[in-house]
Amino acid sequence: MELQRGKIKVFSGNANKGLAESICRELNIPLGKCEVGKFSDGEIFVNVDETVRGHDIYIIQPTCSPVNDNLMEVLILIDAFKRASAGRINAVIPYYGYARQDRKTKAREPITAKLVADLLTIAGIDRVVSMDLHAGQIQGYFDLPVDHLSGVPILAKYFKDLIHDDTVIVSPDIGGVARARTFANLLDLPIAIIEKRRPKANVSEVMNVIGDIKGKNAILVDDIIDTGGTITKAAQVLKDFGAEKVYACATHPVLSGPAIERIENSVIEKFVVTNTIPLTEDKKIEKIEVVSIAPIFAEAIRRIHENESVSILFD
Repeated sequence: MELQRGKIKVFSGNANKGLAESICRELNIPLGKCEVGKFSDGEIFVNVDETVRGHDIYIIQPTCSPVNDNLMEVLILIDAFKRASAGRINAVIPYYGYARQDRKTKAREPITAKLVADLLTIAGIDRVVSMDLHAGQIQGYFDLPVDHLSGVPILAKYFKDLIHDDTVIVSPDIGGVARARTFANLLDLPIAIIEKRRPKANVSEVMNVIGDIKGKNAILVDDIIDTGGTITKAAQVLKDFGAEKVYACATHPVLSGPAIERIENSVIEKFVVTNTIPLTEDKKIEKIEVVSIAPIFAEAIRRIHENESVSILFD
C-alpha cells in the first residue's frame, strides 16, 4: 500500500499504541513522533516532535479504560494539531467509550455519547472513523463525516475454516439480530436468537432459544464483551438446549471486573475478539484469541486520504 509521502501523518496517544504501529506498517509509513504524558499533578501534556502544517492527521486512540484519561488525551492531541495548522484532523476511535449511554432510560440521566461527540467536534476534528458503535445512531450525533466500520467480516473470516454445515450463528439478545444475520450471511449459515424475558417482577430472568441448535455447534456474536455475564450465561443456555460446542466472538474486549474468570470457567470453547482494545497480560488466557483490525483501518485511512469510496469496506 503506497501513499503520497509528506501528505499524511498518523499519531497515537497511549490507549493502543500497538494498534497504531500495526496500522502504520500496513500503510508503509512511520508512526508520528509525539509524547503524551502527565505532569506531576496528573494533568496531561502533549509534545508533537515534527511539523504537521497542512498535513492530513490521523489520531489512533480508542477511548477504552482508563476512559477519561484516553478521552482527554485525544482531545488535547486534536487541539495541539489544530493550533499547529494541520490540514484535516481525523479522529480514529476504534472503540468509542460511553457509547452505551446513548439515550435517556430514566429521568435526569445524561446522554454521554452525545456529550463526547460534542467535545470531539468542538476540539476541532474534521472526521471520525470508528468500528461497531454500540448504537448506530451515534453517527448522527456528529455534524461531520463518520465512517462506521464493521468488525464482523474479520471475525467471520476467523471461523471460515472451522465451521461445518452443523453450525448455527446465535445472537445473545433480540437487539443483536442484525449483527448475527450479517455474520451468518458471510458464512452461509442459519441463525438462532436467545430471547430473555422476566415472567413477573422480582422473578429471575428466563432465557429461551428461538431456532434449532440441538446437536449443532453454535457461535455467539456480540459487539462488546464487558463483564462477561450475558455471554457466558447465553453459552450455558445453548448447552442446556442441546448445543454441542459453543464459541463466541465480539469486536470490543472491554473485559472488566469478573470477565476473565467467567470466560475461563464457562462452557465457551474459544472466545475471539479484535484488538480495538489492547489486552493486558492478565487477560491473555488460552480461551481468548485476538484478530487484528489494523488492515481494515489502514485501508479506510488510505481511501479517505486519497478521496476514494470507503463504502466498499462495508460490502
